[in-house]
Amino acid sequence: MVTDLAANFQPPGWVVDETVNRLVLFLNHVLQSEPEAMARLARQKGQRIELAWDRIQLQLTPTPAGLLERGHFEGFDLRLNVVEESPVSLASALARGDKPKVRIEGDVQLAAEINWLIDHVRWDAEEDLARLIGDAPAHTLAQAARKAMEALRGFVASRPGTGLARSSGGAA
Repeated sequence: MVTDLAANFQPPGWVVDETVNRLVLFLNHVLQSEPEAMARLARQKGQRIELAWDRIQLQLTPTPAGLLERGHFEGFDLRLNVVEESPVSLASALARGDKPKVRIEGDVQLAAEINWLIDHVRWDAEEDLARLIGDAPAHTLAQAARKAMEALRGFVASRPGTGLARSSGGAA
């Protein structure tokens, strides 16, 4: 019953649309903290990137400023298709810090740039939080969050069927 509901659940279009808009804003916020990432993306301006998983598709285009804008286009220069079908398995891999397995179609150079971004750009949540509540409280909250993530990773790694050894993940 629950799996039927999860398989057939389709959120309203406006919810999906606004979620995607917020995701693009967040990605750009993270990119702005890394000038090298923005420079790399600026060199790829106008390329059409499609990210796909299950029924979800996200189309992005790098801008001349080195940020991302949401696209609506036919075809692609690069398509990254997450091949993991199970949301639980995907979440487990991400919680372990692994990259999901991805099938890559299209421009190899663009794929290498996206892979560089994934490997080198990180959100500094503590820095953003410090702007709101100050350095000391932000540091304390960030430490608590890191400990919670370590506990979650330990829990996921100890679950049967997830494998105790870390897998190498996908190529992008």
